[in-house]
Amino acid sequence: MEGADEFMKYRSPLVSRYASKEMAYNFSDRKKFTTWRKLWIYLAKAEKALGLPITDAQIQEMESHEANIDFAMAAEEERKLRHDVMAHVHTFAHCCPTAAPIIHLGATSCYVGDNTDLIMLRDGFDILLPKLARVIDRLANFAEKYADLPTLGFTHYQPAQLTTVGKRACLWLQDLTMDMRNLQRARDDLRFRGVKGTTGTQASFLQLFQGDHEKVEELDRMVTEMAGFKKAYLVTGQTYSRKVDIDCLSSLASLGATVHKICTDIRLLANLKEIEEPFEKEQIGSSAMPYKRNPMRAERCCSLARHLVALMADPLQTAAVQWLERTLDDSANRRISLPESFLTADIILSTLQNITEGLVVYPKVIERHIRHELPFMATENIIMAMVKAGGNRQDCHEKIRVLSQEAAAVVKQEGGDNDLLKRVQKDPYFAPILGQLDAILDPKTFIGRAPQQVTRFLSEEVRPLLEPYKAKMDVKIELEL
Repeated sequence: MEGADEFMKYRSPLVSRYASKEMAYNFSDRKKFTTWRKLWIYLAKAEKALGLPITDAQIQEMESHEANIDFAMAAEEERKLRHDVMAHVHTFAHCCPTAAPIIHLGATSCYVGDNTDLIMLRDGFDILLPKLARVIDRLANFAEKYADLPTLGFTHYQPAQLTTVGKRACLWLQDLTMDMRNLQRARDDLRFRGVKGTTGTQASFLQLFQGDHEKVEELDRMVTEMAGFKKAYLVTGQTYSRKVDIDCLSSLASLGATVHKICTDIRLLANLKEIEEPFEKEQIGSSAMPYKRNPMRAERCCSLARHLVALMADPLQTAAVQWLERTLDDSANRRISLPESFLTADIILSTLQNITEGLVVYPKVIERHIRHELPFMATENIIMAMVKAGGNRQDCHEKIRVLSQEAAAVVKQEGGDNDLLKRVQKDPYFAPILGQLDAILDPKTFIGRAPQQVTRFLSEEVRPLLEPYKAKMDVKIELEL
């Protein structure tokens, strides 16, 4: 059967199962090798402009065959030559016989290899940044909607002082805004390797231009500009410093940690039935338990986020072992770690956008949980009200302590509801404040400045960050599950 052989070999699920078309294309062979050809054209154009004997006809020939890649011929050439760049030089030269003598003139393999990697990194960030902006936007809308809905806070995953659903979302948002700035900085810090020669000294180009240093510098500047970069690294070995890869992948690994935390929180809240991720009408949560609604999207994010964080070890170790001007033990590793980091980040952000566009909140469940815990949290307020009504703090504290322990025994040992409030109402000692109990136990009096914090945080720190991405905000995610 035609195409059946693809099921006879391993396919990366990052591409076959999850990744967006644009990110999969960004690290494709088609993008890689057409970029190599573009770089050879940029080099020829700049060398011609600076006086080398290269003709318009040669450049036009190269341009007309930029996308016309014979991949079978390139593979056969690589089998013979054991060199991927020279295989593609030969393949390009085959369809550009007039330009053949000047293709790759003065360059080393890293001219196309490293410069293409830098273009892919830049373009990868350009795909990720709007996706991250959309996640932040959806979550900001959620935070705004639930800014003043009281909910139990948790420390040590034990019930703690109340917060609001919107304020908790702002904790997630704050981490994501830090990631946004990190990704933007890593993207903007990228420079081009440019035209540097075999060990970074530009010796071959100095020879081509007969010792004219200014022309060599101008060549570097022109090619860098044609590739869409504002600056090139002033010094390189044969490769650009592999610390650049650390910088890029660390921003993605940090994003992975953020997403893992957010999605773990969502999974914990799903267990409490307070918040759930979107669930399709016909979606099956469990093959054995029909009632289940598993947080599978959040679980996918956590699963992939661990991989994204783990990939960070690769560029750290690679940069550490680059001997002198370079060794080739970076190559195989980078073929895996660079694309996989961007593909994984891409999948995580698409999935998280889908989650944040459809988060379901159950206020009645949240209210019930508050009701179970609030009487214990309100004890200090009850004591204060009694003191205002003329009571003695120590006496009141002892009364509340005894009643609290009795109520706790009902909850923990008998599995009953928290009846502290009823015990307070029955005790004549508390008669002076019975009329105030409803006000004392209003959850909104326990949330402090959470709603005001949400409003200020969204207006001052979140919305301004999204301004550059306004035109790309309306893209919806149709998630393949």
